[in-house]
Amino acid sequence: MWMAKREIMNTTVNVGLLCVLTAVLGQAAQLPEINLWPNGMPEPAVPADPPEKIEKGADGTSRRYNVSQPRLFVHEPPAGVTRTGVAVVVVPGGGFSKLADEHEGSEACVWLARHGIVAFQLAHRTPTTKHKEPHAGPAQDVQRAVSEVRARAASMKLDAKKIGVLGFSAGGQVSLIAATNERLFPGEPSAASHKPDFLLVIYPYKIYDPATKAIRADIRLEAGLPPTFIAQAGDDTGSLPQGSTLLYLDLITRKTPAEIHIYEKGGHGFGMRPRPNATGPTDWPLRAADWLRLRGLTAQ
Repeated sequence: MWMAKREIMNTTVNVGLLCVLTAVLGQAAQLPEINLWPNGMPEPAVPADPPEKIEKGADGTSRRYNVSQPRLFVHEPPAGVTRTGVAVVVVPGGGFSKLADEHEGSEACVWLARHGIVAFQLAHRTPTTKHKEPHAGPAQDVQRAVSEVRARAASMKLDAKKIGVLGFSAGGQVSLIAATNERLFPGEPSAASHKPDFLLVIYPYKIYDPATKAIRADIRLEAGLPPTFIAQAGDDTGSLPQGSTLLYLDLITRKTPAEIHIYEKGGHGFGMRPRPNATGPTDWPLRAADWLRLRGLTAQ
């Protein structure tokens, strides 16, 4: 009887400790959020019904659906890593029907944070596939995100002149549109600039127009881009390498600092994860880290 009581007591204590640990870990997993449109979102909006959800696919990767309230999740550098004062807004892809914001979002933010960069994971509005211009709303969200981060630079101990954007796939497309257009939403003229100070685009989606054999017209290259890093696979049929190549050629013609890596194999949508018989998925983060380091944007 005494042994049974001791086992019950030990079980109760263990369950209690488990509950405490679960609560602590749950709180640790909560990331600070920044609501991008607290006073109302400009059109084209996404309805709140059906509600936002995260689902794990057959490949074991989580994706986010039905984002009607665009916002930023803030990833700070971990303990022991020197903060650089640099910020990067990470824009995941997903073909405008969802957000691939695990392998093209949170994992990229963790990678940046390990280099001393404060990473802002963007949950932009989706789905927008039925909108007349699927990129329109997400491009507004990217511009607003950069402007909001820059406006908060002093309070977050960031350098307002070192705010960058990292866009994957559809996120790369809207990042380019956002960076090369004037403000796409109504706002005060005094608002902080929406233009990034540097840009990384990874297999940007459909930036090449096969009909004109040129970069799509809504990416206004004549407006100029900041220093830009580009990476993708040559066998990517979703984001043709012609687009990335033409983008790079335009940048160097304009004497804009730029770097490009096109790998023979890798396909589309690898994000931060390896793929069999392909070097690009594991190599591009190393090359991007080198590029950022040479520009003085990472912790040494």
